[in-house]
Amino acid sequence: MVKTALITGAARGIGAASARALHRDGFEVIINYNRSEAAALTLARELNARAIRADVSEKDQVKAMFDEAGRIDILINNAGIAHYGLFTDSDETLRRQIFSVNVEGAMNCCAFALPGMIAQKQGIIINISSVWGIYGASCEAVYSASKSAVTGLTLSLAKELGPSGIRVNCVAPGAIDTGMTAGFSDADKANLAEKTPLCRLGTALDVAELVSFLAQDRAAFITGQIIGVDGGFIG
Repeated sequence: MVKTALITGAARGIGAASARALHRDGFEVIINYNRSEAAALTLARELNARAIRADVSEKDQVKAMFDEAGRIDILINNAGIAHYGLFTDSDETLRRQIFSVNVEGAMNCCAFALPGMIAQKQGIIINISSVWGIYGASCEAVYSASKSAVTGLTLSLAKELGPSGIRVNCVAPGAIDTGMTAGFSDADKANLAEKTPLCRLGTALDVAELVSFLAQDRAAFITGQIIGVDGGFIG
């Protein structure tokens, strides 16, 4: 039976690369998006996949998405937003926005995916975090804190859901050349590459290959892990 993977924030970047990798490896893919409708629909046509709009921070929208999606075998919580700036320049609105998408969004999706997975006694959840959620980053304190919460959620759910045959893992990308780094200068990117032992920025495909592996039976004994795709950045 072909398994179905729902990927949040899949219109571009790591989400889109993961959708392509999973499709290539034989999964049916559902592309979640919020604002990037044109990119999501283009990708859906490319992969002969479904695209469903939902703001993952909104519980009612997440419920509607899962109702439309039907059975989900793999949930990939990729949707996220970042902010670069001093913590003292952030305000409560910004902090709530980052946590509502990065943390509440992942928990909302887990809440609606899990009843079906528990009933089936199988399922896979892959959360996309960040090395900053482990290592911390100057001028990204709120983002780093939100990603630390995602790693904690992963570790706890893996223990809680293991007896139900559900695997939960976390992928922690390092400096990846995606839209989240689009605002960085060439000098900033060169500095990140210099700090990476492999001497380059990662690509969305570098992350997607691990995501697809974790979704397969080849990873059947892997759960509760925070796996870096960072070129050795925090090795």
